[in-house]
Amino acid sequence: MPDTLAPSVTDVVELTRALVRCESVTPVEAGALRLLERTLSSIGFRCERMDFTQAGTDDVANLYARIGNGGKHFCFAGHSDVVPVGDLSSWTIGPFAAELSAGYLFGRGAADMKGAIAAFTEASARFIARRGRDFGGSISLLITGDEEGPAVNGTVKMLKKLAERGETIDACVVGEPTSSRRFGDMMKIGRRGSMTVDLVIRGVQGHVAYPERLDNAIHRLSAIVEALVREPIDKGSTHFQPTSLQFTTIDVGNKATNIAPGVAHARFNTRFNDLWTSATLLAHLKERIERASASIAGNGIVEYAKVEVSGESFYTPPGALVEVVGGAVREVTGVECELSTTGGTSDARFIAKYCPVLEFGLVGETMHKVDEKSAVADLKALSRVYETVLDRYFA
Repeated sequence: MPDTLAPSVTDVVELTRALVRCESVTPVEAGALRLLERTLSSIGFRCERMDFTQAGTDDVANLYARIGNGGKHFCFAGHSDVVPVGDLSSWTIGPFAAELSAGYLFGRGAADMKGAIAAFTEASARFIARRGRDFGGSISLLITGDEEGPAVNGTVKMLKKLAERGETIDACVVGEPTSSRRFGDMMKIGRRGSMTVDLVIRGVQGHVAYPERLDNAIHRLSAIVEALVREPIDKGSTHFQPTSLQFTTIDVGNKATNIAPGVAHARFNTRFNDLWTSATLLAHLKERIERASASIAGNGIVEYAKVEVSGESFYTPPGALVEVVGGAVREVTGVECELSTTGGTSDARFIAKYCPVLEFGLVGETMHKVDEKSAVADLKALSRVYETVLDRYFA
């Protein structure tokens, strides 16, 4: 972390720039949390590093900061880690230079989601300056360095530690870049579940000239693919789009032209809505798979080599928290937020087990892309929205 950075800086633009300069590609901390700790401490937050390790995984640094001891507890949650930059030569501006150009702040993490963390901080600083430290409640920041990676040594373990010592959170906003085309146009009130399944299809290898002596694993697999993608899994629900299923790899490792393979490997991922749990959906898909495999003559076998669930579907029904955040967005921007459950997974899936949670942040159009950026005006507006959220929540 550059020595020239003042620990008390809370200006959303300058703090975002300082955080972007920290090359905190998962799971490297790179000074980002140290900078936040110094900054939040200067405001009055009690800061606690919650670093975790687990055999076979990377060590991960996390930060929990809280001001206030009682009353309602409002939490801002997010992540300081960022994805790799990819081809460095493709960047117009250095990914960690944090330069300002044409009204934008460029850099890895500017949108996802160091800008939101800076906005949390500035909003809290202004709120506390106006209301004082005895505002009748508690505010916390729960920041992990393990969101873009395996997500095993971050938010999920921090929440468990808080629960074990009796510390509860009443409401939470995650600062993911949820806005779609213009700032304020979308918040996430939930997310679909995600499940990945690895299949092994076993038939009988044989010479292609003697089809009666073989059971082609590719043919059996093709019937399974057709059975899973031909008919929709469902039609969606009130708050969710239809469940989707996509095959992501198929491999038989066969270089010969005269051998029909006896084994085929395939993987698919499904993003499922609240009509299913991972268990009920897997049972449904297995029925489809078994029927398809049985429709082909032979003695083929389907094995489920690996089933990995990264999260169940969840959502926060429209209510008090949605109105607090939606009202703050209207007040600051004049924009009406769409309530959405689209997109990938986030750490909100862990927080939803403890309290009402939603996600609201910057425009996500450039997240994970070359030349990631956020408009300076949006950064300032986001800070005002978060400050207004605090005003409304602690009214």
